Amino acid sequence: MADFPNLSRRGFLNRSAAVGGLLVVPGLLTACSKTDAGAANGEGALDKLRKQGFVRVAYANEAPYGYLEGKELKGEAPTLHREIFKALGVDELKPTLSEWDGLIPGLQAGKYDVVSAGMAITPERCANALFSEPEFISPTALMVRKGNPEKLTDLASAKAAGVTVGVMSGAVEGSYAEGAGIPEGKIKTLQKPQDGADAVKGGRIDAFLLTGISLRWLAKTNPDTEVTEAFVPELDGKQQFSPGGAVFRTGNEDLRDSFNRELKKIVSDRSRYVGLLEEYGFGATEIPPATLKTADLCKG
Repeated sequence: MADFPNLSRRGFLNRSAAVGGLLVVPGLLTACSKTDAGAANGEGALDKLRKQGFVRVAYANEAPYGYLEGKELKGEAPTLHREIFKALGVDELKPTLSEWDGLIPGLQAGKYDVVSAGMAITPERCANALFSEPEFISPTALMVRKGNPEKLTDLASAKAAGVTVGVMSGAVEGSYAEGAGIPEGKIKTLQKPQDGADAVKGGRIDAFLLTGISLRWLAKTNPDTEVTEAFVPELDGKQQFSPGGAVFRTGNEDLRDSFNRELKKIVSDRSRYVGLLEEYGFGATEIPPATLKTADLCKG
């Protein structure tokens, strides 16, 4: 299983515009869009996948988004994608491990068909690949000591209580805390998720701010803590949803669109969505709003 340093790395990358995975090889995108939209006989990408009986997916071994446990590919993205491709007539996922910054270049080079890694949808990435509609959003939560002695619910309650809040070094949560009016002296920087959990348990901070997804996963191995209900923070008056989705090769619009039709059936069914993904810390609060569209996210 992926360790928590990998989870920390995912925490930086899924919310940062200055990330890897955006490498463009001259001529690569054009070549792929010409050859992968369909074969000369008109056969489309989905038809080819159905005929071969499997879809090649890339993962970055970052729990709980996509990781290998023993010989089994697990996590949010593989679980959701397995369900969708089965509905499309493709029964097997064949995994390929990739470094995070190689996911999109490898996709465009034809090494695999789909990125199944819970990748955040950003304008920079949209310029180099095709994204599905959002599979999830990443609302924020607080990890606190068992019993939640300060009765914290969100950043406004943390500010009112005058507590010390921990955030990951370089991650976006620091700006959320500052934007909520928490004084600089009450914001403590930590290097990785387990440091945050240890600081909560040791009383060095009162709360650790991170996505609810990551904190619920972290809480599994830190039983003296609990995680508040997730909430969507605001920054400069805008809600920060941090959505992620599947990624497809440029030119595979038909495959992406077929995927989206099945994805919509799942995200529109709360009990089905939660039943599939709650094992990985995804609940009803991670279901993307129907109004949140990839086309808008790609515009920035």
